[in-house]
Amino acid sequence: MKSLDDSKVFYAFAPDLEPQMTVAQNEQFMLHTKDCFANQLSCDEDTLDDLDWNTINPATGPVAIEGVGSGDLVRFNIEAFELAGKSVITTIPGSGAISGVTEASTRVMDNDNGVLSVSTLLGDLELPLRPMIGVIGMVPAEGSIPNGTPGLHGGNMDCNLIGLGAKLYLRAAVEGGLFGCGDVHSLMGDGEVLVAGAETPARITFTAAVVDEPELPTPFLENEEHYVAIATGKTSDAAYQLAVDNMFDFLTKIVGLSQGDAGRLMSLVGDLKFCQVVDPEITIRFEFPKWVLAELGFKGIGI
Repeated sequence: MKSLDDSKVFYAFAPDLEPQMTVAQNEQFMLHTKDCFANQLSCDEDTLDDLDWNTINPATGPVAIEGVGSGDLVRFNIEAFELAGKSVITTIPGSGAISGVTEASTRVMDNDNGVLSVSTLLGDLELPLRPMIGVIGMVPAEGSIPNGTPGLHGGNMDCNLIGLGAKLYLRAAVEGGLFGCGDVHSLMGDGEVLVAGAETPARITFTAAVVDEPELPTPFLENEEHYVAIATGKTSDAAYQLAVDNMFDFLTKIVGLSQGDAGRLMSLVGDLKFCQVVDPEITIRFEFPKWVLAELGFKGIGI
């Protein structure tokens, strides 16, 4: 299996990046990723003052996918997911959505045996792991988008559903797509309100292939339970409106529901949730249960 080590990184999604690896469609490939701090924090005594901020938020790649052209819809399957080091979380006064944080701190945590070991003043906790990818995407047609910024290309969406078994749909803007990822978390709640999750290096195995579904709004995700429209906007109002509109388009244009049926079902069984509120733009998702559409005979995306 082809793989890229964590020295092959970039810091902004841009069309002039040179591919570091080329893979065939449906060929398994592995990316080794550093955490968002570039693995610079290894103990509680390490502080943000010790960081080289020029190496923050690296993404491994980019990977070119054979046969992918501009405008193609590409499905990325997350086939395997292995954490490759301890997890770290920081508090940064003035950053994130929690206005009461006034002290900077670092906590390095074990993530063995399926749990994240967290120490508090009131006792120790073992929290079930839920590994996910924070930064994942393909380059835009023009310009340069820092890895910390989400958008139509993907980027720092921080959607905690992007984990093992998920299928992420993105639309290529250049030949080969030029794909990369990083900013893995062993655990992160919706919103990422502290501006950090359990930041963790990882090894992730993917396959990628073009899918014939020209009207699918992207970024779009599916897992075992849900179809998910992911949307980013300068405000939460703009982001939620786009997420709602994209799910409505999916249900009417691809699934084949009437406008009324789609709206009724979205209101009855759909869920609107925050992904993150701490990046340069806000990311929100709309989840719709797959079983409802299966009952109505929908076979799946691209089928």
